[in-house]
Amino acid sequence: MEYKDYYKILGIDKKATESEIKKAYRKLAVQYHPDKNQGNKEAEDKFKLINEAHEVLGDPEKRKKYDELGENWNKFGQQGAGDWSSAFGGGGGRGRSYQHQGDFNDLFGEGNGFSDFFETFFGRGGGRKSGQQAHFKGQDYEAEMEVSLEEAFQGTGRIIRVGEEKLRISVKPGAYDGQLLRIKGKGAAGSSSQHRGDLYVRIRMRPNDSFHRKGDDLYMTCEVDLYPAVLGGDVLVKSISGTVKMKIPSGTQNGKSFRIKGKGMPVYDKPGEFGDLYVQIQVALPKTLNKEEKQLFEQLKQLQQGKTSTQK
Repeated sequence: MEYKDYYKILGIDKKATESEIKKAYRKLAVQYHPDKNQGNKEAEDKFKLINEAHEVLGDPEKRKKYDELGENWNKFGQQGAGDWSSAFGGGGGRGRSYQHQGDFNDLFGEGNGFSDFFETFFGRGGGRKSGQQAHFKGQDYEAEMEVSLEEAFQGTGRIIRVGEEKLRISVKPGAYDGQLLRIKGKGAAGSSSQHRGDLYVRIRMRPNDSFHRKGDDLYMTCEVDLYPAVLGGDVLVKSISGTVKMKIPSGTQNGKSFRIKGKGMPVYDKPGEFGDLYVQIQVALPKTLNKEEKQLFEQLKQLQQGKTSTQK
């Protein structure tokens, strides 16, 4: 059995910390994972070596023995699966039960079976007690789904692909930015179909030109002519659920806000409940005035000035 430099395989220094080992392993495992290199035998072999190296260096005790024995580490492969003590010293090893204390995803190489390293040491299943099967949960996947405010208001869905499987993801009304949806059992394969990982889909809200959202409430500006603002009256507001009529009082100032109850976003997981819509008034002044209109404004100005002087 040819000596393998596990530090070189992972591209790390012999003084690397546990976190540096794990970081190097994860990076290489993603790069050479069979799912990303289908049909590439060289990548498959590299992936096995990476897992093998991590199985040893990722375990402090195994790493210590590997560092001490160096080339002698290979002697174990020539002894047979029961002679663990022959390679490292100590009493006979046959009949013993060996347990892996780490992450089973690391042990089994992301669901691709025992690595060559553990097959050499124990044979397939050699590390388990009779009649028992070591189970491990598959890796969780995470994806992002961008939705518009209108889609979040009405509820929507997307079809996404996970490997060879197509999944329809449904989003209920009231979904919000950063929300994490869990689809159970649709992640990476585990030790069995019951131990498959989960799929997490994070909602990302697309910016909206008309509305600003805070929780379940919506905020908007509404342009209003000078005359309704001065005299009061009804204003048509285009809410996210349709046009609504809003009454404003006379003398409404520019920047004044009004609340329309129940015209915000649906409250997630509370059917029938809605947030509110806050409408900020933006008064639009006339851009052009004819001679008669100017005269009327002059009269209004004089009346207003006379009213102010009388009050003093």
